[in-house]
Amino acid sequence: MGNLFKLVIIGILSAFLVTGCAKAPTQEMTEAKAQVEASATTDAQTYAAEELAQLNSELKAAEEEVKVQDDKWFGNFDKAKEMLAAIKPAADNVSAVAATRKEEAKNAAIAAQSEALAAIEAAKALVAQAPTGKETKAEIEMIKMDIAGIEESLAGIQASIDQEKYSEATDSATVIKDKATSISNEVTAALEKVKSKKK
Repeated sequence: MGNLFKLVIIGILSAFLVTGCAKAPTQEMTEAKAQVEASATTDAQTYAAEELAQLNSELKAAEEEVKVQDDKWFGNFDKAKEMLAAIKPAADNVSAVAATRKEEAKNAAIAAQSEALAAIEAAKALVAQAPTGKETKAEIEMIKMDIAGIEESLAGIQASIDQEKYSEATDSATVIKDKATSISNEVTAALEKVKSKKK
C-alpha cells in the first residue's frame, strides 16, 4: 500500500508539472518583436507616431505578462499569447495608417503648390493691368521683381515634394501663396486709386 500511495503522489505531482509548468511563448515573442521593428519605418514615425507608440506599449505589456507568468511556479501564458497574437494586426494597422496619411500629405502638398502657382499668375495678371506712367514705373518694377523672386521659390516646393518632405512643401507653398496674394491686394488697391482719380 505504501508503494502504491507513493506512485499515486508521484503521478499527481507529474500531472501538475506537465500542466502547470507551461512553456513561455518564446517564438511568439520573437515574431512579435520582429513585426514591431518592421513597422517602425521612417514613414510610420512621421505619419503614425501615435499608433506606433501604442504598438510598442502593447508589446511591452505582453513582455511584462510573460515575465509575471514566468516567475510563477505554475505560470499560465494564455493571456500573454493572446496579447502577442494581437501584435501583428496592430503592426499592420500602423503601416496602413502611415501609408494613408503619407498619401494625404502628398496630395495636400501638390494642391498647395497649385494654389501658390495660381496666386502668382493672378498677381502677374494684375501687374500687367497697372498703369505704366512715370510715377508708377519704379514701383511696378519693384513689384515685378518681388513676383519673380517668389516665382523662383516654386522650385523649392517641387524639390521638397520630390524628397517626400510634404509638410515642408505645404508650408513653403502657403508662404508663397500669401506673398502673391498680398501683392495682388497691393496692386488692386493701386488700381482702385487710379480709377477714383479719373472720376
